[in-house]
Amino acid sequence: MPSDLDLSLPNVADEHLQMPNPAKLGISGVSTHPPRILLLYGSLRERSYSRFLTLEAERILRRLGAETRVFDPRDLPVVDSVPADHPKVVELRELSLWSEGQVWCSPERHGAVTGILKNQIDWLPLESKGIRPTQGRTLAVMQVSGGSQSFNSVNTLRLLGRWMRMITIPNQSSVPKAYEQFDEDGRMLPGPLYDRVVDVMEELVKFTLLTRDISSHLTDRYSERKERAEKQAKADLAKLSGAVE
Repeated sequence: MPSDLDLSLPNVADEHLQMPNPAKLGISGVSTHPPRILLLYGSLRERSYSRFLTLEAERILRRLGAETRVFDPRDLPVVDSVPADHPKVVELRELSLWSEGQVWCSPERHGAVTGILKNQIDWLPLESKGIRPTQGRTLAVMQVSGGSQSFNSVNTLRLLGRWMRMITIPNQSSVPKAYEQFDEDGRMLPGPLYDRVVDVMEELVKFTLLTRDISSHLTDRYSERKERAEKQAKADLAKLSGAVE
């Protein structure tokens, strides 16, 4: 994404915007850096409403004190068509590891998310070299539609977020008739739909602050601890057998 992104928010009433406050959240976390949020969108069109909505979300997140990165899906190969060391794949995976929270925004196409968005998620492994690039991270989901209000894409994104072991926040954004909601410059027009996007980003930052320092504890599972202990016991037994021989 261009570094000269216009960060102005003419549609936001600053007196009503609530900056996330760790003290009010009842936390005194170890981390003091800005929440790190990765944003993914699902269209390659020149006039892409999912990209416009994603950039609007990025502006709001910046105003709320977050550090953001938007991944450009152009030139990302179809999943499994190239080795995982392809530069775009490496970039996406490193951004996911860098992030503490994510935003996924897809158009609704044929009642579901687009292949462009799904391809990005498919390139993110559940585990790689003992590291899970999505587990425990917060997630906000959004969609744009060409027609009337729908929630097919955000419902699918919630399913994918759960599968990727992410903490998907309760709020979400669905923008119907997206072609009516953005001006010629790609800026979202004021109104209830815009206000909902602000709500979602506020909630995402708060949940990220709440969970980022304890995500490893929240996702520490009995079954995995048991499996690790059994593997370690077998390894210890093998070493002991070798020493006896």
